[in-house]
Amino acid sequence: MQAAQGGDAAAYRQLLTDLRPWLARWLARRLPPADAEDVVQEVLVAIHAKRHTWAPDRPFGPWLVAIARYKWIDRLRRIATRAESMLEEHPIGDHGDTVIAAQVLSELLARLKPAQADVIRLVKLQGFSIEEAARLSGQSEALVKVNIHRGLARLAAHVEGGRHGQ
Repeated sequence: MQAAQGGDAAAYRQLLTDLRPWLARWLARRLPPADAEDVVQEVLVAIHAKRHTWAPDRPFGPWLVAIARYKWIDRLRRIATRAESMLEEHPIGDHGDTVIAAQVLSELLARLKPAQADVIRLVKLQGFSIEEAARLSGQSEALVKVNIHRGLARLAAHVEGGRHGQ
């Protein structure tokens, strides 16, 4: 660096060439790969812009690490800001109501005869046709229709009974 400050362009190019692998390793341990290479470039530009601030009577390593550390922290801040804005743009909803609804539905279906609950799950929840539900459940198509009708009527009675009992 001292030779570079004295105007030796070849020494300066060699310094930057020699620093690149060390910076790449140092930043690769601290940043995602996509960000590490960008920050290597930012550090090299900062070294160029601030090279006049290094004093030859002081160690070069701490000066270099300070610049790399500042650029690393700047990138961490940008990553955090990017993550926050992504959360604002794509909020993660609360799935509590969905979980509760699934649990209530499971408890209601448990009150039915297994044959009724099976075909209701197949046709009404999973979207199978009556024919497919008959084949999967081993019931006739007519029995599938009857079990769905009776099962839904029984579920409605449980729900209505629960509302009136409150």
